[in-house]
Amino acid sequence: MTSATLLPLPGTDPQLAVADALLGLLRNTRTEPRPDEQLEALTLAVAADLPVLLWGEPGIGKTAALTQLAASLDLPLTTVIASVHEPSDFSGLPIVGDDPAVQGVPMAPPQWAVELVRAGRGLLFLDELSTATPAVQAALLRVVLERRVGALQLPPGVRIVAAANPRASAADGWELSPPLANRFVHLHWVHDQDVVVRGLGGVWPRAELPCLDPELLPEAVALARRAVCGFLAARPTLIHRLPDSEVRRGGAWPSPRSWEAALTLLAFGTAASVSREVLALLVRGAVGDGPGLELLAHLDRLDLPDPESLLADPPTAELPERGDLRQAALEAVVAAVGARPERDRWDAAWAVLVRALETGAPDLLVAPATALAGLRRDDWEVPGAVSRLAGVVGLFQRADRSVQRAQVVGR
Repeated sequence: MTSATLLPLPGTDPQLAVADALLGLLRNTRTEPRPDEQLEALTLAVAADLPVLLWGEPGIGKTAALTQLAASLDLPLTTVIASVHEPSDFSGLPIVGDDPAVQGVPMAPPQWAVELVRAGRGLLFLDELSTATPAVQAALLRVVLERRVGALQLPPGVRIVAAANPRASAADGWELSPPLANRFVHLHWVHDQDVVVRGLGGVWPRAELPCLDPELLPEAVALARRAVCGFLAARPTLIHRLPDSEVRRGGAWPSPRSWEAALTLLAFGTAASVSREVLALLVRGAVGDGPGLELLAHLDRLDLPDPESLLADPPTAELPERGDLRQAALEAVVAAVGARPERDRWDAAWAVLVRALETGAPDLLVAPATALAGLRRDDWEVPGAVSRLAGVVGLFQRADRSVQRAQVVGR
């Protein structure tokens, strides 16, 4: 900074000019690509054109994150403080024309909505949502779902993000009404020590839209539909479940509308190859923690190899790397043999377990090996592969018995 920068404007106190220059230096920050799961989840939901609601304590950085997101995406940011508006600011103000009996009474939209339509794109930020009265929340229903403000239709280029404090820490707070809450993807915003420290040092994480692979789009849609439809066919009671408590009704819960959002997020997450952690944030934010986790578990089972394929060619069997999925695959092999017990299939299952021993952790073999041994018929000879597993299984069984004895003695 040169000395000319510090020269005061005519009529300005010199010390104020220096103070402004110092403030300018403090506000001079930059961004960098940095892994941030909650920011990645936010940008993916925005890309999917789903309304997002950020929950977090005051001062946690929700507004700053939205401001930076709008700047990174080059979207005009329109901030509307829901709690200081009347219902007519969202449903429209009736304007009487020349002949209301013939032309009717149009509902005039507010200035911020007109400017969004004029721009054709933008980020509508509904702040302090949990301090909005029930009447204002009711007026927001069409804005969030149908993108209508009075008689005005917001353009497709407008994305909607809201922020709220929990009722306990909100100024004169209200619980969100169930119809409004069910229109949002709920993300719980928390501070990250490294992000805050590095950000105060002048470098914040950059919000970037997810990179969707065009070649994965048909596969992503097919996977999302198969996963959600298959899950709901098996768990029909979760299609619509309104929570009992008022607090939980103001969050994420399952309904046909929120399952459609979960399907959309699953397709976008697959096409963008996001991590399981990011996908979990999004799915749970759409349908709630319990149903979301069940859907993710169902999704994992879809990725399991076909047990019949494993039994057909054990030496080249490709087993999942993740421990819980690998054990589930081995248990599926044992279940397949149990459903159709034949000598050749029983021998092949032991060969699959040997393959698992060669390519992964041995402790995962104890339960499936024990179950497979229980399927043996009297006239079936024990294959040689069992000898390779006997030591491992016996070792872990002895270790379990030692732990149990130690627990008994310690009581």
